[in-house]
Amino acid sequence: MPTIRFILPGLEDQYVEAEPGQTVMEAAISAMVPGVIGECGGCCCCATCHVQVEPAWFRRLEPADEMEADMLEFAVEPVETSRLGCQIRLTEEFDGFTARIPEDQM
Repeated sequence: MPTIRFILPGLEDQYVEAEPGQTVMEAAISAMVPGVIGECGGCCCCATCHVQVEPAWFRRLEPADEMEADMLEFAVEPVETSRLGCQIRLTEEFDGFTARIPEDQM
């Protein structure tokens, strides 16, 4: 089971055990991570599951497709390593995956 670390501004980091096959968004919502809403339910049609992926992990991800890239334009505080949590499917290899929740998204 991969453990995901969410860095929360002004709060203690939150560690979430995720099931392989879940998305980062699904894992965050099931653990009630502040700032991750997933309003569209994972359809890649909102940006309420936006996370800022730590650079070492970002380099390991497949690039965002055009639809995700378009949605990231609407994200709160997007950065170069921004991704939508609904588009990151977890496997055992993601143990230790780390993502930051933007302060203004909390």
